[in-house]
Amino acid sequence: MFKKNPLEDLLKREKKQVPLLPLRDIVLFPGMVVPLFVGREKSINALKYALSQEKEIFLATQKNAKMDDPSLRDIYSYGTLATVLQLLKMPDGTVKSLVEGKSRAKVKNYLPESGFFMVEIEQIVEHYEPDVQTEALIRSIHTSFESYATLNQKIGDEVVETVTSIIDPSQLVNTVAAHLITKIKEKQALLEIEDVNGRLERLFKIMSAEIDILELEESLRQRVKKQMEKTQKNYYLNEQMRAIQKEMGTQDDFASELKDLERRIKNKNLPKEAAAKVRHEFKKLRMMTPQSAEATVVRNYIDWILSLPWLNKTKDKLNIQEAERILEEDHYGLSKPKERILEYLAVQNLTKKIKGPILCFVGPPGVGKTSLAKSVARAMGRNFIRLSLGGVRDEAEIRGHRRTYIGAMPGKIIQYLKRAKSNNPVFCLDEVDKMSTDFRGDPSAALLEVLDPEQNNAFNDHYLDLDYDLSETLFITTANDLMGIPPPLQDRMEIIRLPGYTEIEKLHIAKRFLIKKQTQQNGLSDDNISFSDQAILNIIRYYTREAGVRNLEREIATVCRKVAKEVTKKGPATKAGINANSLHRYLGVTKFDYGKTEEKDEIGLATGLAWTSAGGELLQIEATIMPGKGNLVLTGTLGDVMKESAKAALSYVRTRGRRLGLSDDFYEKADIHVHIPEGATPKDGPSAGITVATSIVSALLRKPVKRNLAMTGEITLRGRILPIGGLKEKIIAAHRGGIEKVLIPQENKKDIEEIPARVLKRVELVPVKHMDEVLKEALIIEKGEKLFLPEDRFQPFTLPKEEIQSEVTAH
Repeated sequence: MFKKNPLEDLLKREKKQVPLLPLRDIVLFPGMVVPLFVGREKSINALKYALSQEKEIFLATQKNAKMDDPSLRDIYSYGTLATVLQLLKMPDGTVKSLVEGKSRAKVKNYLPESGFFMVEIEQIVEHYEPDVQTEALIRSIHTSFESYATLNQKIGDEVVETVTSIIDPSQLVNTVAAHLITKIKEKQALLEIEDVNGRLERLFKIMSAEIDILELEESLRQRVKKQMEKTQKNYYLNEQMRAIQKEMGTQDDFASELKDLERRIKNKNLPKEAAAKVRHEFKKLRMMTPQSAEATVVRNYIDWILSLPWLNKTKDKLNIQEAERILEEDHYGLSKPKERILEYLAVQNLTKKIKGPILCFVGPPGVGKTSLAKSVARAMGRNFIRLSLGGVRDEAEIRGHRRTYIGAMPGKIIQYLKRAKSNNPVFCLDEVDKMSTDFRGDPSAALLEVLDPEQNNAFNDHYLDLDYDLSETLFITTANDLMGIPPPLQDRMEIIRLPGYTEIEKLHIAKRFLIKKQTQQNGLSDDNISFSDQAILNIIRYYTREAGVRNLEREIATVCRKVAKEVTKKGPATKAGINANSLHRYLGVTKFDYGKTEEKDEIGLATGLAWTSAGGELLQIEATIMPGKGNLVLTGTLGDVMKESAKAALSYVRTRGRRLGLSDDFYEKADIHVHIPEGATPKDGPSAGITVATSIVSALLRKPVKRNLAMTGEITLRGRILPIGGLKEKIIAAHRGGIEKVLIPQENKKDIEEIPARVLKRVELVPVKHMDEVLKEALIIEKGEKLFLPEDRFQPFTLPKEEIQSEVTAH
C-alpha cells in the first residue's frame, strides 16, 4: 500500500509567490507540455514577470471559459505550478508561450499586484508506499486505457506503451487524464483530490463511463454507415435501372403506375373517410421503393379501395306493373314473395329512401328460390350477385383478413360487391343454412352485422378497416330448413316460405319454362318435339316424387336427348310427339306408383304425413301384435322425439283399453312392434303420434284402417291432439299420393287458407280434437258395431285397496 509520510510531507510542502495565469478551457496536469496563445494583458504581464524571475507560473482554470476578465473568485484555487519554456511575441500583439507542468499546488493567499494576479501557493507533495488496492486500481486503469485507446483513434500505440509502463500512481493519473476527452469539471476534480486511491478510483470511473459512451458511438456509427451504404446502393442501382430503361426506350413502370393511381384517386368519388385513407396510403407508397414487399401490400390496398362501388348506384325501376309482369313472366305461382317485392317497390316509390329489406326464402330444393332472387333483380333494374355459403366455416370469409397477414384479402361481401359494380345490387346469400363452425370462428355470427338493417350502414371489413354502407343493398337469403340457421340470425330476416308445387303448377312450369329450355339446350326446335299434357303429368306422377321441379327437368332433358339422337340419325325434318303411350319408350319403366294405395284395407297399417327439407312425404306405419311380456319394440331409425311419441300413444291405448273392449292385462301378455319402413332414412318429430296410436289400436282390435285416408298430429297421454307444422307441404304430398281424406289437428284449421284450391277440391280435410275422433274416422267398423263401449258397460279402472297401500308404502 502506498502511504504518505506525514512528517516528510509537511517538511516538503513549501510555499512560493508566483504569478497566476487563468486558463479558459484546459486543465493542465503535471508532466504536460502545452503551447498557450495568450491575448489578455494581465496574462501577458504574468508571463513576462515569470520569465524575468525563476520562470515559474501558476496555471489555474477559469470556472466560466467565456468570461474575458475573470476575478479571483472566478478561478479555481487548485492548479499546476509550471515552468515557462518559451515566449514568442506574435505580429498581432498576442503571445505564444510553451509551458511544462511541474507539480500540483493550491492557492493559499492572493497578493496585491496591479498588472496581473499574484498568489502565494502551497505545493502538494506526493509520496507513496506499496499498497494492494492501489496496485489493483493501477492494473485496472492500464486495461481500461488500452480499451479506450482502441476506441479513440487519436491515441497512438506509443502512448499506450508509455502509459502501461507507468507504475507511479500520481504520474499515471496525470498522464491518463491529459489524454481523456471529458468535461473540465471532471478533470478539475482529479486535480484537486489529494488521496492517491481516491484519484485512482475517480479516474477509473471516468474512464469506464467514457468507454461506454465511445462504444455506443461506435455502434451508432456502424449502424448509420450500413444504412447509408444500403441507401446509396439502392439509389445507385435504381439510377442504373432508370438509365437502362431510358436507353432501351421503356418507361419507368413504377412512376407510370403512381401517375395512374393518382389520376384514379382524383377521379374516384369516395366518402370522406375512404378518401382520407387512400390519400394517406398513396403518400406512403410514393416514399417506398418499388421492390419492397410493403409497397406491394399498399398498392393492392389502394387498388381495392378504388375498385369498390362506394357511391355508384343503379336507378331502380319503380313501375309496379312492369315489375309484376317480369315476375310473372319468370315464375309461375310463388305469390307471397312476389307480393312482398311489389310492396317494397311501392314504398320505395312513395318515400324515395328506404333501407333494403332482408328476405329469407325457405323451401325445398328445386322450388326456384335462387332463380326468384335473380328475377327480383331484373324486375327492379338492379345488378345481381350470388354468394353460396354452403360449407363456409371461417369467419374471415365474411369479414376478411387483417392486412398484417401475408396474402390478406377482403371478405366475400366486399369481393362480390366489387363484381356487382354498384352499391345497391340484389345480393343473394345462397344456402345460408349450410354454414358450419370450427376453431376459426362462426361465419353466421359475422353475418349478424351484414343482415341487420340498423347496423349494416357501417359494415367494417377487417382488410379495408373502413366503414362500408350496405344499407341500400337488397339481401335475399335462401335455405332449405330453418333448423340450420341460428335464432339471432333468423330474427334479422323476414322469413318467406316457398312450399312445394302441386301437379297443376308443375304442369304449367314444364310447359312455360322447362320444355323450352331443354329444347334449346339440346339443339331441337319446336317442330322436332312436342309434349302432350298427359305425357307431362305422367312424368310428374310416375317418374318423379319431389316438391320442386329439378328431377322433372332432368326427365324432360332425357327425353330431349333421345329425340336429338333420332333427329341426328333421320334428319332435321324428324318430329317426335311425346304422349302418354310413347313415354315408356323414352324413359323406361316407371319409378313410382301414383294414386295406388294398398289394394285393400289392412290391419295395423296406417298412413301418416311427414315434413322434410324436400317437402311433404307419406309415411306408412305398421304395427303387429305377438305373444310376449308387454314390450314395445320400435324400429325404422327413429329419433328420440318419435320414440317418446310412440310411448305416449301406447299409454293412451292402455287408458282406453276397457272402452275398446280389451282386457286389463292385454299389454302384459303380448309384445307390440311398431315399424316405419325405409329403415335407412332417419325419422323424428311428434306429428306421427296419432298415426302410431291408430296402427296399434287397429292391430289390437283386428280392425282395418282405411287405405285412402292419412293423418297427422301430436298425441298427448289424455288423447288430445296438438297442432303441427308444415301442413301445406303435407297436404300437397297427400294429394300427390292419391289420398282422398286427411285428418288434421283442430288448431291447424287456420292454415287451410294457404293450401291451393285445386288441392282442396280433391283432398277432404277433417279437423279433429281428440284421438277418439281419429279412431272413429280411420277404422272400418261393421254396420251396427260400435268402436267404444258405453260407459255403463264397463267399470272404471281402479287399483285394489291393498295395492294402493303397497304403493304408498313403497314411496
